[in-house]
Amino acid sequence: MLFTVPPLAGHVNPTVAVGAELAARGHEIAWTGPASALARLLPAQARILPAGEELGAGGYAALHESWRDLRGVGALRFLWEEALVPLARAMVPGVARAVRAFGPDVLVADQQALAGPLVARRLGVPWVTSASTSAELTRPFADFPKVGEWVAGQISGLLAEFGAARDPGGRAGWDPRFSERLVLVFSTPELVGAEADFPPHYAFVGPAFGARPPMPGFPWQRLDPARRRVLVSLGTLNQAAGARFYGAVLGAAERLAGEVQFVLAAPAALIGDVPDHLLLQERVPQLELLPHLDAVVCHAGHNTVCEALAHGLPLVVAPIRDDQPIVARQVALAGAGVRVRFGRTRAEELRDALTAVLDDPGPRRAARRIQASFAAAGGAAAAADRLEKLL
Repeated sequence: MLFTVPPLAGHVNPTVAVGAELAARGHEIAWTGPASALARLLPAQARILPAGEELGAGGYAALHESWRDLRGVGALRFLWEEALVPLARAMVPGVARAVRAFGPDVLVADQQALAGPLVARRLGVPWVTSASTSAELTRPFADFPKVGEWVAGQISGLLAEFGAARDPGGRAGWDPRFSERLVLVFSTPELVGAEADFPPHYAFVGPAFGARPPMPGFPWQRLDPARRRVLVSLGTLNQAAGARFYGAVLGAAERLAGEVQFVLAAPAALIGDVPDHLLLQERVPQLELLPHLDAVVCHAGHNTVCEALAHGLPLVVAPIRDDQPIVARQVALAGAGVRVRFGRTRAEELRDALTAVLDDPGPRRAARRIQASFAAAGGAAAAADRLEKLL
């Protein structure tokens, strides 16, 4: 099995868990993508076949700097024009070399690693989709048809550029984001929306959590057993854009200081001095911390949302861009949390949202219902089962 992934933790993490499960069953596993980034995201023993090392003059760091403050359609245009399409171009030669060298029986392509399906089609390798977020599956542009047409144009232009406008059967308009053999969805209908009608080859396996590198130094002794505990995290890519939101967090923490302890994952340089009742850490061991919490405030990143719900924790979600508004809507419609405005949330609004998810039993019941659906879906083992059926 060859996993084709972009250099993004949220897209790599599920493949780590599935890869470990497959390796334990005796299969040979490798990853292909930008090697220096993947080396930081994958286990030390992972086999990495390089593909598409850098984009543009400043590489991925410069891309992130340009993307950080974008919102809405501007962020979407940047994602496709400056990231996904150039990444596909950069990765195609390396992915082709990886396929020829490794000889996979199945190629597993993340939805944002479009080079995988391009090469698999050209070389006749069966390929499946790794949907690390459910946003693309839910017709996200149904209310914005012009935006959907523009995205489709980006995809068709890329296919034409590589002589892949038609599939091997002669059909035009195939979509490299969706395999016709198998789409692994790392969620469940209880979160995505049970009313949607998905084809049978869409396998809802629930989140797949792989081993994370140890993160020593967290002050576990400072967790207050007398107060409810809330994690506030904007993920690894959005922290620098959160200065205003962090101000609202500090205000809400002050107003709830007598009953709630905030654990804030953020750079100290953006926060400054904090009161003793707030625990500030630049990074936290999130999976280890979640069992000690009562709720999570986050940017509606798919990984963080699923990790919180897998522990039955209700959420306050403040989406910023990309798939986050869609995931936030899923959380709210499922009843598992409250959505607030990232750019305009005031301390009082955040306090009221947190009070709602902590005091109203409804969000916790909904979170636990989704938690049960995740457990029943099977995670990495279920994904490995579906992949083995293709061999």
